[in-house]
Amino acid sequence: MIPQMRILISHFHLQTGGVSRVIEHASAALAAAGHRVLVVAGEPPRQPLPEGVGFALVPALAYEERRPLVGPSELAAELVRTAREGLGDLPDLWHVHNHCLGKNLALPGALCALAQQGQYLLLQPHDFAEDGRPDLYARLLDKLGGGDAARLSALLYPQAAHLHYAVLNDRDRGFLAAAGVPHDRLHLLPNAVNLPLPTDRSADPFPGRRLWLYPTRAIRRKNLGELLLWSAMAKGPDLFATTQAPRNPDEQPHYRRWVALAQALGLALEFELGNRSDNFSTLLASAHALVTTSVAEGFGLAFLEPWLAGRPLVGRNLPEITRDFTAGGLELGGLYERLEIPLDRLDRDRLRGAMDRALEDVAAAYGRVRLPDDLGRLWASSVRDEYIDFGRLDEAAQEEVIRHLVSNPQDRAFLRPMHLPDTIPAGRIAHNRTLAERDYSITGYGRRLEGIYRSLLDATVDPSLSAADGTTLLERFLAPERLFLLRT
Repeated sequence: MIPQMRILISHFHLQTGGVSRVIEHASAALAAAGHRVLVVAGEPPRQPLPEGVGFALVPALAYEERRPLVGPSELAAELVRTAREGLGDLPDLWHVHNHCLGKNLALPGALCALAQQGQYLLLQPHDFAEDGRPDLYARLLDKLGGGDAARLSALLYPQAAHLHYAVLNDRDRGFLAAAGVPHDRLHLLPNAVNLPLPTDRSADPFPGRRLWLYPTRAIRRKNLGELLLWSAMAKGPDLFATTQAPRNPDEQPHYRRWVALAQALGLALEFELGNRSDNFSTLLASAHALVTTSVAEGFGLAFLEPWLAGRPLVGRNLPEITRDFTAGGLELGGLYERLEIPLDRLDRDRLRGAMDRALEDVAAAYGRVRLPDDLGRLWASSVRDEYIDFGRLDEAAQEEVIRHLVSNPQDRAFLRPMHLPDTIPAGRIAHNRTLAERDYSITGYGRRLEGIYRSLLDATVDPSLSAADGTTLLERFLAPERLFLLRT
């Protein structure tokens, strides 16, 4: 058994969901194993932390727009003071979430200072400014890098034997490895999943209907148009639904467009069902199936949680996210990787133009120069045998397809696949539930985390820092094959 450790876990805030949920699971598992855990954040927690876990407020860790304007050295000193007060001494290691996202410009320099002082650091990026967050990347490049990508890399992706990285999926691990992070300092740490749900369906909110539920906050990358397409194909008892509206005002026009279209076409689709249910767990359990149509995810809870609810999962697969799960035995045979429609049903020139402009916009936003074959690479990944993936379209083209299928139901036969699976074998549901409970439990997460900590603490301290190649990382994330118009 690993000896008792003093562990400091930090994040910008502890709002509900997301990274805060990860911290809750990690701190609960570590405290239960006998370790002393202090969580520090720039804002107070929204709900109590697990029993035995300490908390300290460090306002300078908050988002850039809300934090006191202290510099990296002042933040490092404040973190050291807070650690000594909360743990009685410096921590054995610091576990820091999303340091490189650009939400706090003092944090990267503060962490480099701690590493140079010989502190053991585990840096865990959940999201990357290089992946669809050009405003954050531009701010980082300007304010921290002074326009110099190499200088920025030294702050965002420092390297030393006593500084390791943990990532959520094999994609991110591969990208960081390509950027030069050694494999022995790079750890796969998938999130824990904890979703105890009732099996009683007596509280079915839509008796006599088959509810196909998309548990999501309907932002653009969740690809709501694809859910509308499936609702347009609905059979008599079928009812499709989402659970939450987007919070971000920038997302509202896209969302309202889909709501208005569904109403105008009389689609079998309900919105914001989560706001009308007193018990979300019962709502999940009452669904005939859970649906995902997202074109981009970080970890992919949507591919694990349905099985814990005892419900089948149908819809779009994201192989760069799910290959970790399937390698471990999860069976996702009910999902499709592409929803294909004949290209001749669309305006080819308009689509190519939209893709060309999107490539230009992304390159400009990241200060990159487009390569001559970028459009060809994007088109080749979107179109196969004169069929294009519906998820690659923008909202205008998606709406055009949906309206056409409503007016011309005979053309639904041209879709590939033509329908969602009506049934998923009970054995697959049971198998996937057992695997999710075994491999992604909070207890298993704690054991995996302790193993990573052990590997880190076995390293020799080397205060001379080098850096990974941030330019390579950026090129991996901005590869044309990864571009979806819904993310531009």
